[in-house]
Amino acid sequence: MLRRVFSGKIGISPKLVAKNLVLVASAFVWYFLAYRFIENAANRYFPEHTIEILGANIGGLAVSALIGSLITDRFRKRDSFVSFWMAAGVFLSLLPLFSPFSSLGEIIAVSTIFGVYFGVGMPVAMGYFAASSTSGNRGTIAGVTFLTIGMSFFVLGNIGTESPSETGIILAGVRLTGLILFLFLGGKDGTDLTQEKPAYRQVLRDRTFILYFVPWIMFNVVNYLTIPVTIKIFPLEFVHISGVFENILIAVFAIVTGFLIDIKGRKRLAILGFALLGLGYASLGFFPDIYGWYVYTVADGIAWGILDVIFLFTLWGDIAKGRNSEKFYAMGALPYLFSNFMVPLFTPLMTGILPISIFTFASFFLFLAVLPLVYAPETLPEKVMKEKELKFYVAKAQEIAQKYY
Repeated sequence: MLRRVFSGKIGISPKLVAKNLVLVASAFVWYFLAYRFIENAANRYFPEHTIEILGANIGGLAVSALIGSLITDRFRKRDSFVSFWMAAGVFLSLLPLFSPFSSLGEIIAVSTIFGVYFGVGMPVAMGYFAASSTSGNRGTIAGVTFLTIGMSFFVLGNIGTESPSETGIILAGVRLTGLILFLFLGGKDGTDLTQEKPAYRQVLRDRTFILYFVPWIMFNVVNYLTIPVTIKIFPLEFVHISGVFENILIAVFAIVTGFLIDIKGRKRLAILGFALLGLGYASLGFFPDIYGWYVYTVADGIAWGILDVIFLFTLWGDIAKGRNSEKFYAMGALPYLFSNFMVPLFTPLMTGILPISIFTFASFFLFLAVLPLVYAPETLPEKVMKEKELKFYVAKAQEIAQKYY
């Protein structure tokens, strides 16, 4: 009974939703923990080589993500590739246990291996997510997945990523737990890899993809370029405390956004996210004090909750339109993953910039980024939106009828 109700509401079986959740959440949680560990190790052992160490991770990830789809051609089912990938991750996660990081070469090697490993499997995991969901439920599942990633990373990140041995055990545990649950939830819900496989030139020639991809790049560039300046203005402890509140906002609005974009569409919410963040930077530009920061924190938290769900999980599966979506997700995830590397890369260059000028520039740039979205088509089919609205009105009518009968 509950299975039928769930499938009627969401559109797919609870088991397949759980498989998506386990696969995608465990992959991103693993990478975020691994990246934090590499960053902490670089700052502790070789602070003067942080750029090279983190660059090796991001570079390896980017290259492997772009060529990862070629490897999957050898597998008929995504389940087979994903199971093998997760199992390999259990063993690769133990590398910190055997590497004392006594030399720069060792830490660069581990950093590169972790980046390559995640890059190879990430597009396939997201392709699995897209192939086993529909445009009518992808946003809802994405919101729940993003919330799971955030909560898991918060809990596991506080356990400790300082000690190499502890980190190796935690990373291996994340991969092993994900693999066990994924295999346990098996069944006949596997997705195949026989869909049309567009080339990267086809992806880059897709007008809808470009109209969404360009604002996504602008958002990530602007958001992370301003971090060194905000840290310079406000005390670091104050920024961290407000960051906790912002993360709560992100989690709440990720769930809300997931439900809304399956009813109202992606485009309007995406424009709202960019507009809110533009207003947040405008408030810092005009009021570079604690009150301006409060406005910015609220706007930034809501915007991240909206844009992460749309741009990381939902859009690229929509734009693929039934085709193999690995290349769309590989391209779409790169701006977000590269943005973490921008903070240490550009911090020395941003220290001499006046706060008011950078915030004004950021606000203007984000409002400018809305223009491509205005011309972008809605990726949620109109038929789906009308069906959702009809179901909503029918449910409301039934509630009203029950009050009188």
